[in-house]
Amino acid sequence: MFENPAPAEIAAFLRRIRTIAIIGVSETPGRPSHHVAHGLQKFGYRIVPVNPTATEILGERSWPDLAAALGGAGPVDVVDVFRRPEHVAAIVEECIRLKVPALWLQDGVIDEAAAQKARDAGIFTVMDRCMFKARSALKD
Repeated sequence: MFENPAPAEIAAFLRRIRTIAIIGVSETPGRPSHHVAHGLQKFGYRIVPVNPTATEILGERSWPDLAAALGGAGPVDVVDVFRRPEHVAAIVEECIRLKVPALWLQDGVIDEAAAQKARDAGIFTVMDRCMFKARSALKD
């Protein structure tokens, strides 16, 4: 059974990272993914939107898929996922193939087998947590 890293590991991770690819981020203000992406920008993170239907989100070029994002925007520290759980296994396969260092599955995005597969491949993995809330809880 998959277990998230210890709170101290997550806190250190959130303090260390700088660039976040966000898969499934909405260009619509008011949507949870849009709100989280905007909040992460306010914390000083660079976001790399991944949404095949958008050209720009929150002032950043949007990419149609993760491979295009990494090729065009450069390396990222983590992939943050706002997709339904049935899409997670394919995203994990892509993260493994592209050698992404970390994967964050947002609140409600749960696929224990895929999360464990990512971890087994050496990817720092957090599941069913909101990155914005976790970052907001840190006392810098």
